Amino acid sequence: MEIKLLAKNPTAYHNYSIESTLEAGIVLTGTEIKSIKNGKSNIKDTYVNIKNGEVFIYGMHISPYEFGNIYNKDPLRTRKLLLNRKEINKLAGMIKQKGISLVPIKMYMKRNKVKLEIGIGKGKKLYDKREDMAKKDAEMKIQRALKNKY
Repeated sequence: MEIKLLAKNPTAYHNYSIESTLEAGIVLTGTEIKSIKNGKSNIKDTYVNIKNGEVFIYGMHISPYEFGNIYNKDPLRTRKLLLNRKEINKLAGMIKQKGISLVPIKMYMKRNKVKLEIGIGKGKKLYDKREDMAKKDAEMKIQRALKNKY
């Protein structure tokens, strides 16, 4: 099964500690799919929320398709995500807990369909972010030392 990465949220793992992930489909129009395949999408400042028993993604930017003319939609429109009722109920229960958020992690093509990976995570405090950066820095120094030694 071939998976082609289309867009990635670089701040997801920096701002949240992701506990688990979930795959969801996205309701898109034809011109939006063509634009996404051309790499004209961004999920950096997006968030996922549940409204009236349905899951939506807000703030996802898909540039208008250059040959789409009247069929182009608003680039920042709210898009519906496709999940099972059981998954939606599970997510709704988790969101009610304090500090739990739904974060888009990456968008990819799987079997010719656009999928979105959603992370269920808890927001990090500033000291957590600093601690993670210190650990990464220490690991990089160790790797450099080992590389230079051999």
